[in-house]
Amino acid sequence: MSETSVKKEPGMATLVIVLFAICAVTALLLGLTNMVTAPYIAANNEKTTQQAMAKVLPADSYTEITDQYAGGDATVLNIYDAGEAGYVVQVKPATSFSGNLTVMVGVDPSGACTGISITSSGETSGLGSNASKPAFADQFIGKTGEVKVTKDGGDINAITGATITSRGVSEAVTSAIAAAASMG
Repeated sequence: MSETSVKKEPGMATLVIVLFAICAVTALLLGLTNMVTAPYIAANNEKTTQQAMAKVLPADSYTEITDQYAGGDATVLNIYDAGEAGYVVQVKPATSFSGNLTVMVGVDPSGACTGISITSSGETSGLGSNASKPAFADQFIGKTGEVKVTKDGGDINAITGATITSRGVSEAVTSAIAAAASMG
């Protein structure tokens, strides 16, 4: 008779310990990666914000005054005082296709929009992503009060196939103008 070797199966405890170790090492590596890259990401975001502000309302300096905003519009993320030039308002409109649209809007002292810059977008490529193109964005320059697309009775020509995004940008401009007006 020959002896047959019996292969011992790993127990449940061994499997749990191995899985825990793999998860712990992975979490540690992700945490370290985040710790190393966080300052670079923050610097890049600050640079993008500064460029967007300079694009929509050129000024010598910008001072964040969001804490002075007493309006009740939750879509207004940040407000920057651009001195004599006016205000720059960062808005995340409730109306957008992806829900990830963020718009920087310049508002001069007379309450007119001086320009827009899309700072963050998850809109459909080739459709809603066209909101940053001059053919669409330049329509907002000089607008005051409530801004709407033509389908809603306004005078902004919506992006073909991206009416929801067009409405979102219009909403952002309207919110920015109102927020700047409330600042004085």
